[in-house]
Amino acid sequence: MLQLDLVRLIAGCVILGYACYTDIKTRMVKNTLWIITIFIGVVLLIIQYMVGELHNWYQLLFIPVIVVIVYALYYIGLLFGGADAKAIMSLSVLIPFWPDIYGLPVYPSIMPFVWAVFSNSIIVFILFPPAFLIYNALKGEVELPFALFGYRMDTETAKKKFVWPLEKVDGGKKRLVLVPEDFDCTEHIEELEKLGFKRIWVTPKVPFMVPLLAGLIISFTYGDIVFSILNRII
Repeated sequence: MLQLDLVRLIAGCVILGYACYTDIKTRMVKNTLWIITIFIGVVLLIIQYMVGELHNWYQLLFIPVIVVIVYALYYIGLLFGGADAKAIMSLSVLIPFWPDIYGLPVYPSIMPFVWAVFSNSIIVFILFPPAFLIYNALKGEVELPFALFGYRMDTETAKKKFVWPLEKVDGGKKRLVLVPEDFDCTEHIEELEKLGFKRIWVTPKVPFMVPLLAGLIISFTYGDIVFSILNRII
């Protein structure tokens, strides 16, 4: 139903957009947001049932399946943030069916819609390293593997920016640090300054919630990227 699909699109983008904002600013997303998401999803499903548009009701059976799979991915560490897992779970209730908004998405698939959102967000996420590499190559600063995960910045500037240091000196050798020990890395940067570092490799504090929002928009417009590629190959 067009009107309900538009409401789901707007609600999903607004909620994930706000989640991105709070996640970037505080590294926390309140559970209230996901409760609201589920509530909106349930209300829309009731409306869809009352107007006689709940044709593919059997697809609702995928909701508990998605919840179990996402929880398992979070439990084994493939999803780093609990908020990311909760976002995907709540989206499975908000958008349980593939939408149809003026012929979009172009490439829907046989997989549940929220799974396409997840897979599309992973594709967006893995595009970061080549994007960083191209950016650093254009600046003439390519030092692998650091150039795949961030860019160089003056230490004084880094302390004022929303970034994490990618470098750590251990045993007299510089090594890559992908997962920071603390959210506030000012002391870490100051330690590097004491060792004589004036410019260091840093990575922006971009949570997975941002690729997840991009994956949602891509899923509503383009569709399932993986399915479209497989469909052309097979």
